[in-house]
Amino acid sequence: MGNMSASDLDVADRTKFDKIFEQVLSELEPLCLAEQDFISKFFKLQQHQSISGTTTNETEEMDGGNLSRSYMSGVPQTISSEKDMIRQMMTKIFRCIEPELNNLIALGDKIDSFNSLYMLVKMSHHVWTAQNVDPASFLSTTLGNVLVTVKRNFDKCISNQMKQMDEVKISKKSKVGILLFVAEFEEFAALAESIFKNAERRGDLDKAYIKLIRAVFISVEKVANESQKTPRDVVMMENFHHIFATLSRLKISCLEAEKKEAKLKYTEHLQSYVVYSLGQPLEKLNHFFEGVEARVAQGIREEEVSYQLAFNKQELRKVIKEYPGKEVKKGLDNLYKKVDKHLCEEENLLQVVWHSMQDEFIRQYKHFEGLIARCYPGSGITMEFTIQDILDYCSSIAQSH
Repeated sequence: MGNMSASDLDVADRTKFDKIFEQVLSELEPLCLAEQDFISKFFKLQQHQSISGTTTNETEEMDGGNLSRSYMSGVPQTISSEKDMIRQMMTKIFRCIEPELNNLIALGDKIDSFNSLYMLVKMSHHVWTAQNVDPASFLSTTLGNVLVTVKRNFDKCISNQMKQMDEVKISKKSKVGILLFVAEFEEFAALAESIFKNAERRGDLDKAYIKLIRAVFISVEKVANESQKTPRDVVMMENFHHIFATLSRLKISCLEAEKKEAKLKYTEHLQSYVVYSLGQPLEKLNHFFEGVEARVAQGIREEEVSYQLAFNKQELRKVIKEYPGKEVKKGLDNLYKKVDKHLCEEENLLQVVWHSMQDEFIRQYKHFEGLIARCYPGSGITMEFTIQDILDYCSSIAQSH
């Protein structure tokens, strides 16, 4: 981000800049206020309550008797011209402040574009306090102008992140894993949450979050569709799992809907990957029973299916024989290796996926068991391995890799 990746900079560097920025602003304020106070006393420009008519001689002398005219128009011009004089003098004395502050801001931004988060919060706070003291003071006006620059840098930091997502290229040779911009969104959000804790400008951050997360969602989909090495479902599943975990941890209230959406996408793609990868481990049995179900759909009663030549007990036993326990275990072992190749280590979803595959396999197994019980009642035909065997195979495979 900016000129260096955010991870190159350790947090100490960031807080160092933040401290310097804060120090500059807090030393500047009393200086400006004291000077303004001095000018108004020295040049006798105290701003009296002329509105109530209790003006002093000094003011009348300075104004050259024009006071009555100002009251007739209902505008105490004395006060505004005094304020103008003070501001003009202040501007002459402190003309370098605004460009110098802008230089400091540009430096902070160059060191690390995430510094714009600190500056936005600090600057807003100082503008807010200066305006509470005197909204028309030189200090208020100057800090207000500089805040515009800071906000512009903050917006630029957000749009740069979005641009980088747009331009992301993924390697054709290695698995996709957690996309860089998903990890960077997590880093940005964690940092922003710590900086904006009680900030006046929370609204700016919330707007930025919504923009960023939308761009993240769109870019994950785009990469998933283009990915060659890693299945689309895996890219979606792992990255949306990561986004969901990030949002759950940081509890960002304006992204509640996106958190739910990320969870939904993660679970949908997990399910779809499991079903698609597992496929039909007992393929010939699947075909056999699809035939059985087709006959039943045509109106043959379940318990009479076994009188059909192609679906008699003999045929069923022949198909079941093709799947002894050790063959099933070998198939599951190959499946585990394939899944392991697809998934990335950092998101650590291998066991979750494997567990879902085991459940899906058991669901298919029970479906076949039910059909045997209904269509071949009393035949005593059973598969050559049990549900307990499936559980044992799955756990021993997971432990051996």
